[in-house]
Amino acid sequence: MSTIVLALGLVFVLEGLVLALAPSRLDEILRLLAEMPTETRRLLGLLAITSGALLLWLANWLSA
Repeated sequence: MSTIVLALGLVFVLEGLVLALAPSRLDEILRLLAEMPTETRRLLGLLAITSGALLLWLANWLSA
């Protein structure tokens, strides 16, 4: 459970950094995402989920 809390904390820190340091760039990225086909966005989401799960597994495995 502590790994999940740690991962969520890291996500919040990274998201906060993007919002604080490059808010205008975020507007451009959101505009590009809105123009992407739905299936491409879905694939990007699935790839992000898979990558995140693998990284969490690796971090847990390395700490054991």
